[in-house]
Amino acid sequence: MDDLRPYLSVWRVVRAGNREIVDGLVRPESHGPTPDLALALGRWPGRWYWSDASKTRVVLVRSMHELRPRWLLHGFLFILTLLCSMGAGAVLLGGWNPESGSGLMGSVLAAGQYFVGIALGDWKDLLPGWAFAVPLVAILLIHELGHYLTARRYGIDASPPYFLPVPPTFSPIGSLGAFIRIRSPVVDRMQLLDVGVAGPLAGFVVAFLVLVWGYSISERIPVVLGSAPSYVAFSGYRVFLGESLLTGWLRDVILPGTEAVHLSAPAFAGWVGMFVTGLNLIPLSQFDGGHIVYAMAGRRQRWVAYTMVLALVWLAQRSGVWYLWLALALVVGRGKVIHPPVLIERRSLPRSRWVLGVVSVVLFV
Repeated sequence: MDDLRPYLSVWRVVRAGNREIVDGLVRPESHGPTPDLALALGRWPGRWYWSDASKTRVVLVRSMHELRPRWLLHGFLFILTLLCSMGAGAVLLGGWNPESGSGLMGSVLAAGQYFVGIALGDWKDLLPGWAFAVPLVAILLIHELGHYLTARRYGIDASPPYFLPVPPTFSPIGSLGAFIRIRSPVVDRMQLLDVGVAGPLAGFVVAFLVLVWGYSISERIPVVLGSAPSYVAFSGYRVFLGESLLTGWLRDVILPGTEAVHLSAPAFAGWVGMFVTGLNLIPLSQFDGGHIVYAMAGRRQRWVAYTMVLALVWLAQRSGVWYLWLALALVVGRGKVIHPPVLIERRSLPRSRWVLGVVSVVLFV
């Protein structure tokens, strides 16, 4: 800090969690910044960034105590998720059917038998499921790495991704997604928007490419349409899927026609990836959408959140599953649908970041 004092007119030091944060106003003669200031910033033992376009305010972050990642746990959960998704993919392709028990206890026992079977060599039967598992896990991984790497760039204490495996005896996709833990405060709304938007944008790009690949190897089948023109088959049963504006348009561009589309394994992985991206962009609590809308609107995010709650309740009258997403938002937000404040709440979002916010809103739609 002593190296930077000559270049700052005023500053404040905040110690929050395991981070020391310096919020400084640069002297007018140092704007630019000058080469000497650039050297002093380069010697700072942490991360720093300009919080305004004119480079008059600088935020410096350094760790007081860094928690060591539990890489064995993260790797173990990743491998389990891949194995569970491969099982789901093998079911999707019709080459394998898991044992299913009656009732909750029977399902739990069937899940245990699934992992025992893998250890005894049944994993060979799951290998065809890679066509679903690898694209899906890649979408989840890239999404969470977008959050993680952006958080690390700002000096935020964030954990590597935790994957949530679910045996294919319980789930048709073998996972409940993934998440990272943010263990230090977010300084301002620019940090919040960049971290919040990085995951959906990165995951969207991968999901879009997977969908293009998946649709190109899917086929239209002359079957009686259900509630939607796309479907997948699990154990011989057709499951018709809803569509977003984007997935429906992309499907019809790549596969023009009027018959129902039997989605290939990669196409279903891309569909799930788009669904997860859309779900994360719901502007509630600490979903990615909640981060983004709070970064753009500040405390006015509460009115967007209340409106979204009413919308979800209205949608739940058509399908009760929407209550699940509302409940999940409450779990993520620890009982609240409004977003908690950042450390420096009054600082507005730079104009350069509004483009990213608008793009994320368009993706949500």
